[in-house]
Amino acid sequence: MFDLPDFVAEGVAAGITVVEPFTMRAVYHDTSSLTLFRWGITLRRREGGGDEGWHMKLPVAGADGSSRDELRLPLDAGAIGSVPGAFIEVIAPLLREQPLVAAVTLETERAPFLLLDETGRPLVEVVDDVVSVLRDGRVVSVFREIEIEAVDASDPTCLDAITAVADLLLGMGAEPSSVSKAASALGPRTAEPPDVPERPMPGPDGLAVDAIRSVLAQHVRRLLLADVGVRRDLPDSVHQMRVSARRLRSAMATFAPLMQEEPSRILREELKWIASELGAIRDTEVMIERLDRHAAQLDDPDDTIRARSALDPLLGRRLTGARSSALAALRSDRHQQLIDDLMTAAIDPPVTDAAYAPCSEVLLPLVARTWRRLVRCINDLELDGPSPTWHAARIKAKQARYSADAVAPVFGKQMRQYAERLSDVTELLGDHQDAHIAQTIIRELAAHPETDGLTGLALGVLHEFEADEEILDRYRFVESWPTARSAARKAGVR
Repeated sequence: MFDLPDFVAEGVAAGITVVEPFTMRAVYHDTSSLTLFRWGITLRRREGGGDEGWHMKLPVAGADGSSRDELRLPLDAGAIGSVPGAFIEVIAPLLREQPLVAAVTLETERAPFLLLDETGRPLVEVVDDVVSVLRDGRVVSVFREIEIEAVDASDPTCLDAITAVADLLLGMGAEPSSVSKAASALGPRTAEPPDVPERPMPGPDGLAVDAIRSVLAQHVRRLLLADVGVRRDLPDSVHQMRVSARRLRSAMATFAPLMQEEPSRILREELKWIASELGAIRDTEVMIERLDRHAAQLDDPDDTIRARSALDPLLGRRLTGARSSALAALRSDRHQQLIDDLMTAAIDPPVTDAAYAPCSEVLLPLVARTWRRLVRCINDLELDGPSPTWHAARIKAKQARYSADAVAPVFGKQMRQYAERLSDVTELLGDHQDAHIAQTIIRELAAHPETDGLTGLALGVLHEFEADEEILDRYRFVESWPTARSAARKAGVR
């Protein structure tokens, strides 16, 4: 039996404040296959202690996996076994319509205390937990866990104290663990891969089917997690989900000669649909930021005020409508079917026998094909040509870029640099397209019967600004294009 040390006698604290012990009962919910745990999500209903209620902890996007973002609802949001609908809505993309049930119940006898410095200021909270695992109301196992936490994680003194406490406990034989109580109770199944696991990318001599599987898994995972973010209205989540949908569609188009025609075609069509549904939000967000920024650069402050007072309400209404439409699409049966099909394709891609050949033989020619299509489109561009032809070039540039990104881990440095140069190209052509769309919106608003003369003049000045930007973007593109051509040659796609 592990005995806690005398922290004062050991010199890691000047004093101790004991907090009244209490009991907590937490019921963790998941699917029968522990879908949530395997995605790194915990969902529980806790009674007792200072934070009673429903809690759902989700991984923080871009973090190392140790950080969690927590959502909370009160106890009366749902009884045991009845997960609140607000939580189910958030994680629906990962559930594949599987029901959530009470997976395990933990009853914790918690004995907390605070370690103090010489002034009596709390530095570290220590909790000594005795955890009983219950199934069908009966205790099936018991374990003990000691948690230590800095009272103020931004205070160096607290951090030094917690390091000293941890070193003391480890020196006495305590075993560190990063596994949650519920994961300990449920066992090793919680550590199994999620429904769409990460897949290693093969080298040039590996099979193309393995590269396809890796690419699809990577972007399906990103799409699913971004989908969760969109439902939570997290910043940049719409953009990330739309990009993932586009990358998946582009990858399938690139790999089309190696994939079964009908399944691949259906997936590409459905990915185009969901990207379009999300596009209205993203495009409107971009226009709001762009037009506000450019209106602020006008010479006359009054023109800035008049232009923004006309544009902001219009774009604000469009953004509200676009968000409502996109959320309806995400809640639809059509989207759920797309999610199911994508998850299946990521595990077992619908490839032909041609995909069972080395990457070096079959993938490089496919990337080269997207480059040739882009070059043909670029050759047709004219500096004073119509905007739609430049937009068509942007689409081809994105396809070439995404195909290069997809295989860059296979072919290495030169392919990554080629993808980076194409990223520069698509950025310029994207700015060009935004300038064109901005002019269309300004003209629409200027022609509105309720637009007064002074506002119309202000909008005219802003329209001229955007027209100049569109032409400048064409010259910027001409300057950058030779760099992309050089990168394509070095990557072996020319």
